[in-house]
Amino acid sequence: MSQDTGLSPAAQPLITSQTPDGRGPTARPRMGRLRRLGEDIRRTPNALIGLAIVSLFLILAAIGPYIVPHPATEMAMLNQFAPPSFDHPFGTDAFGRDVLSRIIVGARLSFLLAATATLFAIVLGTPLGLVAGYVGGWVDEVLMRLSDTLLALPSIILALVIVTTLGSSLINVVLAIAIVYAPRIARVVRGGTLALRDQEFVQAARARGESGSYVIFSEILPNTVAPLIVEASIRMGFAILLATSLSFLGLGASPPAPDWGLMINEARLQVFRAPWLTIFPSIAIGLTIVGFNLLGDGIRDILDPRRVWTERKSEGV
Repeated sequence: MSQDTGLSPAAQPLITSQTPDGRGPTARPRMGRLRRLGEDIRRTPNALIGLAIVSLFLILAAIGPYIVPHPATEMAMLNQFAPPSFDHPFGTDAFGRDVLSRIIVGARLSFLLAATATLFAIVLGTPLGLVAGYVGGWVDEVLMRLSDTLLALPSIILALVIVTTLGSSLINVVLAIAIVYAPRIARVVRGGTLALRDQEFVQAARARGESGSYVIFSEILPNTVAPLIVEASIRMGFAILLATSLSFLGLGASPPAPDWGLMINEARLQVFRAPWLTIFPSIAIGLTIVGFNLLGDGIRDILDPRRVWTERKSEGV
């Protein structure tokens, strides 16, 4: 006879069942987890479209330098401001460099900066959110008020202050973006921690005499991974936007790096003479941000506890 645990669907543990041959419990026996994930993505248009866009740019970032039609930094002064053509589908810039090649190669730099900054933001924000939500009291107040101070400033202003204070370099750009988005990560983790700290499995760990660090990192943290993944995927898009904005302002990548923001900065005075110099990098930035936002929304829908609980009940799991 099953016993009511008093947990909400979001906090219910994964229910398992015996395999037909009796070799032991298995989760979701009717189809593998990878197959189920594929089915969930196909049924979620946002996730499918976002994954397709992000995957395209990830592939370009990985193999782009090996498939470009022209070297990204090769100059051809006799071919300045050439309009889009068969040989140069996105035209050329003021130095005769192929714009398509520079956009493809620039995807690696943009993704590397954004991924590193997002990872640092998670490393900084996750422990703060866990401690603030679990300990509560004055610790929570101090940490959250500090977060509110950072959140009160526009992202670009705060990033400008940090980079101009530390100096213009890619490392400082990564650090600035991480500091800008760490409070947002912390708030997401804190919210999940507040919802979990009074659940029965956490109380049981306390009753066993487990230390606070064990409860935080072994019981609470694994159950906050889902919203953290959603937030990280969305932050990736904004990190790319912030990194390219800093490059546009001259505080990120330096010439002749094929950075998208730097490309727009170099072409701003030629917007009427050669509009393709700003149009195509802007499209690349916009598509990337839209892709990550759609992917984040799709992951959120897929990991929605109510949806997961309903599907498990319908399968009899």
